[in-house]
Amino acid sequence: MVKEKKAPGPEEVRARLKELVQKTLQEALEADLEDFLGYPKHHRTDNPNSRGGYTSKTVRTDTGEVELHVPRDRNSEFEPQLVKKRQTVLGELEDKIIALYSKGMTTRDIQQILGDMYGMEISASLISRLTDRILPRLEEWQKRPLQAVYSAIWFDCIFYSVREEGRVQKKAIYVVIGLGLDGRRELLGFWIASTESKGFWLGVLNDLKSRGVRDVFIFSVDGLSGIEDAIGACYPRADVQRCVVHQIRNSLRYVSWKERKELARDLKLVYGASTVDEASLQMDRFEEKWSVRYPHVVKSWRVNWGSLTRYFDYPVEIRRMLYTTNIVESVNSKFRKATGSRRVFPSDESVLKCLYMAALELERKWSRPVRDWASIYSQLAILFEDRIQ
Repeated sequence: MVKEKKAPGPEEVRARLKELVQKTLQEALEADLEDFLGYPKHHRTDNPNSRGGYTSKTVRTDTGEVELHVPRDRNSEFEPQLVKKRQTVLGELEDKIIALYSKGMTTRDIQQILGDMYGMEISASLISRLTDRILPRLEEWQKRPLQAVYSAIWFDCIFYSVREEGRVQKKAIYVVIGLGLDGRRELLGFWIASTESKGFWLGVLNDLKSRGVRDVFIFSVDGLSGIEDAIGACYPRADVQRCVVHQIRNSLRYVSWKERKELARDLKLVYGASTVDEASLQMDRFEEKWSVRYPHVVKSWRVNWGSLTRYFDYPVEIRRMLYTTNIVESVNSKFRKATGSRRVFPSDESVLKCLYMAALELERKWSRPVRDWASIYSQLAILFEDRIQ
């Protein structure tokens, strides 16, 4: 067109590109069959199998819908490699659909975008089937081998609405995050459960063991029912730190708005103390001041005091890592962004697909060790000298 000194418009360029793609794919299919049969078209051969006509097929590409004539063999043994049987979306377009899905878009959103950009109609069910190709990769990721030793592991929970047997149910997705001895964060996996129990957590921990995790120095958990007993059974040498931030949030939930700031300041004197003895003294003062109005808050801190104050056994560098939830919150923020446009998921698999794609993006960003890791590691090397490698 340039040689002919024509000035093509965008639509004409797109049409020419579409024509080029169609011809290229058609030639590739012919060459594919020729390679399979072992002789070119119109040549005689002793091969009992031969060409058996064509089947028309429409496929979607980046340039739009393309009509192809897929060659067949008489024995129906030929499997095209470029455009496989029952495949209706090709190459880069399929990758783009999965990429859009990983950014938190629903199948309906993707359907509309493809219609606007490429002028093609792709059903929401087809988009869903394309994204289902992530599931084998997800399963492989969930079973991948893990490191032998983790300095810390965090457990957290996210709730999503999932449709099951015609009803919408709230389901808990438990997320496990590890911090390796190289200082890098790692998402170890996702687990779905309708209820918390010792048996469930024992299954999760045994799964980690079967994937190679033989030792964990510290677990940081959020008051999950039965988890401390399960940790004690699977990793008896591990310390368990109950999440202080979650404990504070749960405490303030039942405090009147007018007194919330004052009570939070008094709690900060407890968990912000420099030693466990100072924390105990501040807890005594807190109880004396607030036990009449909020006995349930005081009782919760007293009952869980041992696991809430475990971080005082460690140097300051490690304490910050344990009692704050920065690592967990960064993960949850990414997951909320990836799933924000979905009120109800059609299945458990659809939730896990979204979280898995978000997890891959997170891990790409976690290429560096956590802040002050050199100092943290030197402390861990002294505290766990007989277990660190």
